[in-house]
Amino acid sequence: MLIPGYENDPLIPGEELLALPGFWATHLLLLAEGEDFEPEPTLFGADGADVDAAYGRLCGATAWPVIQLPMQDEHRILIIYRNLPDDSGVDYYLSHPDWDRMAPLASLDGHFSGPGLAWRELAHIARHPGDGPGITDPHARLLLLLPVLGDADLPADAVVTIASALASIGTPAADRAGLAEALLDHPFWNGETWYFERAGSPLSGGATTGTSRVLRCAGSYSPRIVPLRLSPEQDARLAEALGTADLPPAA
Repeated sequence: MLIPGYENDPLIPGEELLALPGFWATHLLLLAEGEDFEPEPTLFGADGADVDAAYGRLCGATAWPVIQLPMQDEHRILIIYRNLPDDSGVDYYLSHPDWDRMAPLASLDGHFSGPGLAWRELAHIARHPGDGPGITDPHARLLLLLPVLGDADLPADAVVTIASALASIGTPAADRAGLAEALLDHPFWNGETWYFERAGSPLSGGATTGTSRVLRCAGSYSPRIVPLRLSPEQDARLAEALGTADLPPAA
């Protein structure tokens, strides 16, 4: 498996690892930890041995799993388990075949960056898979992307939406709402505000024309505080894939 920037790293397809009983606990347990909430593997349909086994597969230095989420119009999100001995973490990228480089969304590690997605984008990506290899199940897509969410303007049904996804991985009914609330209380960053920038860029070969339909994040730790430098056509296509094309400019 070859990804720009990771040419010398032992990347492997990681989609099959979602079937491991301890995958979701390994992927989400840290996200749910808080002062008033101590998550247990059983909340993710697993036990301690399951988590140990999944952690060994996901975080071993000799193989770095990559999970792909195909999006609309050939966009995709890559989740890379970066298993360097002294610099491990999980990197999230947005890519398209026509772009000259991948766009970082977030990194979860000791020097974290994020958030990478607003709620509107997360919900749209989860419900609208594209063609190509990768994970297409809406509940799995939502939970895979939940660690990079950061949005001060969550809808009233956010907890219900996450709880529904948790039901699909075996979270007991009595615990779903509490776990969903804990997962929304991100340990790395608070809810951030999102806004629109101007479209087009001299760096992308086009003039600045009109308002971009791709949101920018106001959070100082987010890679998306910086414009993506897309042409107006690329901007419009990405906005469709992110579900923001129909938002008013002042949103």
